[in-house]
Amino acid sequence: MAWITIDHPPANALSQAVLDGLRSAFAEVVADRSLGAAVLTGAGAKFFVAGADIGEFISLGPEGTRAMIADGQQLTLEMERQRFPIVAAINGFALGGGLELAMACDLRLASSSAKLGQPEIRLGIIPGWGGTQRLPRLIGRGRALELLLSGDQIDAARAQELGLVNQVVAPDQLEQAAQGLAEKLAEQAPQAVAAIKRAVSGGLDQPLADGLGLELDEFDQALRSADALEGISAFLEKRRPKWSGPP
Repeated sequence: MAWITIDHPPANALSQAVLDGLRSAFAEVVADRSLGAAVLTGAGAKFFVAGADIGEFISLGPEGTRAMIADGQQLTLEMERQRFPIVAAINGFALGGGLELAMACDLRLASSSAKLGQPEIRLGIIPGWGGTQRLPRLIGRGRALELLLSGDQIDAARAQELGLVNQVVAPDQLEQAAQGLAEKLAEQAPQAVAAIKRAVSGGLDQPLADGLGLELDEFDQALRSADALEGISAFLEKRRPKWSGPP
């Protein structure tokens, strides 16, 4: 597994340069066929990502900012479509674009000191990197609208109650917990992991019958894979499987 760390002092704000760096980092991880999972976090103990670089919005102007937002949206889609799981290790403030980036990850762990929110409404703007779309899908329409329309921050415990994060740990345990989870995910059959991600992403917003059809297709392909043959053989022979590698 690999660690990807956003290091953009003082608050790890998302600028165009940071977006470009993230895309480059993910490309490097994808190219390494030995890697089966990644952890995304922020440098330091205070900020995961405090939000977008608002000053850059001003310098880019409306058209330039629109292009930057579109680029960020594409990055989040690319993250969701990666063949491997991505774990967000939320080490501090995850606000605005920071929370949106975390929501594009597959699983989220948070330090007990973390704060999360979508404060864009307080600037007279709205989220642009998926906040109005992923947040309702994760926690439901009413709860999402409460956060989106108030701009309020919530602590990690409340985020876990809402289903926004999967686990909350002490700040000094976050790295170890994220490492352990990513390693556990990386041990699974790579072809099945990729199939599950495709089935969930592709079927979640379709009618149930269509989603089940997608699941059936993915199941059929997985069953015919080398990993399935190895996994079933290992189960019957009571040994650990040796996966053939990423799809």
